[in-house]
Parts: sequence; structure tokens; C-alpha cells
Amino acid sequence: MKRRSPPLLALLAVAAVAAAPPAGAQDMRTSQRGVLRPGIGPNDPRRPVDVRAEPWRALGRVQLEVGGRCTGVLVGPRTVLTAAHCLFGPNSRQVVRPGTVQFLLGYHMGEWTARARVTAFAMGDGFALDRDSPFGGPIGADWALLTLDSPLGEGRALRLRRDPPPPGAELMLAGYQQDRPEALLADTGCRALGLRRGARNLPLLAHGCAGTRGTSGAPLLARGRDGAWEVVGVASAVAADAANGVAVPAGMLPAAPQP
Repeated sequence: MKRRSPPLLALLAVAAVAAAPPAGAQDMRTSQRGVLRPGIGPNDPRRPVDVRAEPWRALGRVQLEVGGRCTGVLVGPRTVLTAAHCLFGPNSRQVVRPGTVQFLLGYHMGEWTARARVTAFAMGDGFALDRDSPFGGPIGADWALLTLDSPLGEGRALRLRRDPPPPGAELMLAGYQQDRPEALLADTGCRALGLRRGARNLPLLAHGCAGTRGTSGAPLLARGRDGAWEVVGVASAVAADAANGVAVPAGMLPAAPQP
């Protein structure tokens, strides 16, 4: 059955994929059926994937010392792409200091392939959180590039694709999600729905991929001309009760070091 894309205004108003609460605070099993979750809907296509296999081995958890976590991906030897709203403290609603953020590459069930601390980061121009609501914006600026204190995973980084995938192009989305935060869950059979325009006329890449809270900052992946997986966007917001969302197109990001 073809997944429908909700109107853009409804999509953006319902739920930003906020940094997930601490593990155990809420753990809804993916086997639950008929339960509507943000970004998922009644039928759940997500499945666990092997963090040691491509392209998943480039992904990891972005972890804040003050609490909260998101998903990130290596796009350079010392560069991680994630969402800007992942860098705001869940209580203070303020940007955290770089040194209080860690990236755990290949995280799975409390273990990881490599770990590095963030020394600096750059975010989309003008992105901020509203102190009185869980939503930040503009969503088209919801990206961040993290600089690590040491290179991780030689040969693991994925390249950024500057041109957006056409509507109907096959995509994948995986993240450390609120209902299964200890494992990487992926929707490997979703598609691009096309470009939209958000606040400040910034472009957004609409997709039909399933992913709930905690998927923030996860890469939206598509095959390149050479068959390799490429990052075409970074997940930012989802619909309230359907497998639909929007991502910041990778073409809007500054150049990252080559993998």
C-alpha cells in the first residue's frame, strides 16, 4: 500500500523528533500493533540492523551529559552530522557546551565500536528552541556538524549527496529510537516524496520513512550513481500518526571533509 504524505503544515506542527528521554523512561515494544506513534503509524516496518555492516557502521549515538540522545552519522573522519535540536539541553532548552557531547560509533546494547568527544559544532543559521514548547525552528535549519577530538572508523564515513533524490526514489532511515534505544532500527523500504518549502522558504525533503523520537539527526540514505549509499538528508520532524517526515536536504549543508 502506498504511503500518503500529509499536508506540510500538519506534518511540521505535530512532533519534532526530540532527543529521547533516558533509557527505560518509556519503552514501547515495536511488536505492539495498532498503537499510533509519531512517525510510525499503525503498521511498523522497522527492523533491527547490524551496526557492523554497511551502511549502518557509519551511524552512532549522539549523547549529552545532561541527558538526551539522538542519532548521528560520520560524514568525515572527524565529522558527525546530526540535528541541531539534539544539542539543546532537555531541561535548560539552551545549547550545551561541545565538550559535554559524545559520539558513540556503532552503539549496540551498551557497547560501541569507538567513542569520541565533541570539541566544536556548527548549526543551521537561526535555529533555536522555544522555551515554552518542544518544537524548534526553522526546521530547514535543523542540522549540525560536530567536530570530534579524534578520527573514528577509518573508511566508515558516508558522503553527502548535493542533489535531492527525485520523488519515488528508494530510501532508508535508521536510528536509536525511543521505543528501542539500545539497538539500531531501520526502515529499509521507504521512498522520497519530493521537496517542500518551510519557514524562511528553506527547502525540506519529505519522505515516507518510519522513524519515531530518537531518530533525530539520523541520515536519510539513497543509492548513488556508483551504487554506494549516500546521505541525502538529516531527519528533523515527523507526522503525529503516520510513517512520514521531513529532513534537511544534504545540499543545504556546508561541505564536510571527504570520507
